[in-house]
Amino acid sequence: RFYRRGELARRLAIFYAAQTIASAFSGLLAFGIFRIETGPLAPWRYLFLIEGAATILFALFALWYLPRSASEANFLTPEEKELAYLRLQIDSSSVVNEKLDIRDAFQVFKHGTSWVILGIQVCLGVPLQSVQLFLPVIIQRLGYSTVKTNLFTVAPNISGAAVLLILAFSSDWTRWRFPFITLGFLFTFMGFIIYATIDVQHDLHVAYFASFLMTWGTSAPSVLLDAWYNNNTANEGRRVVLTSIAVPLANLMGVVSSNIFRTQDAPKYFPALTTTASFGGVGIILTLCLGLWMIADNKKRDRLQGVHVKAKDIPTEYLKDGPACDNFRWFY
Repeated sequence: RFYRRGELARRLAIFYAAQTIASAFSGLLAFGIFRIETGPLAPWRYLFLIEGAATILFALFALWYLPRSASEANFLTPEEKELAYLRLQIDSSSVVNEKLDIRDAFQVFKHGTSWVILGIQVCLGVPLQSVQLFLPVIIQRLGYSTVKTNLFTVAPNISGAAVLLILAFSSDWTRWRFPFITLGFLFTFMGFIIYATIDVQHDLHVAYFASFLMTWGTSAPSVLLDAWYNNNTANEGRRVVLTSIAVPLANLMGVVSSNIFRTQDAPKYFPALTTTASFGGVGIILTLCLGLWMIADNKKRDRLQGVHVKAKDIPTEYLKDGPACDNFRWFY
């Protein structure tokens, strides 16, 4: 409702980078709060109160300030609202003022690409949840105390946010999605493989660098993958259905992550690390295959129509019916 296809990734990236930075400062905040030795409450209770209160206050502000669409934005003039509407008539990720048709929405699963996207989400979800849930455990293996472990999670998370922004802005600028998603998976794969195969106690710096690769490889693909399938699903109902399944599916992989990091495998967690790396490797293969297929299909459509059309020049009305429309072009 706000952005064209080549503008979506960096907007999502800014949102998710804030989450990553929050995770980083959460570790820093925890480091400081757990040094409190006096007071009526336990340190963890202070942590919950501070983080919870900040979240609720900002949510109330967002509820009041953020508009549902450009036409409802109080900070835009009538001329700016009209311009915002018109610019979405070409190369938009959504059809403006579209009505929801539940039966039509589920037609998204008639396209094989939707199932591949779900497969990539699974491959992304396991490394993503492993890093989010077990990064402190992974870093603690370097021999630090619990308090210092929280402190040492800050740098990987901050660098993950920086890499996320770099890849997302680069993806929008080049109008390519799958190469940058592949690069993110490659970071993940390398990070877990390095960490699994070295002697952590004797290679502390290498092991810590591997934790950076892990965060680099889980931050960016999550955002770019969401942007990728949203870019190719202009029909709002179909996009809602696909997103409502894809995102929870990735989050559900936390069940896998929490069960592969087993107590009996401590402290090396070799099976968990190699399993997570394997999901990253399969993610690389699926992403490359889907991206290359989209390129080939666009060229096939050009040949059949006797034209050479760039994806950014396709009117949004041709995108809403998806690949069933001959004028459709993939944003790869």
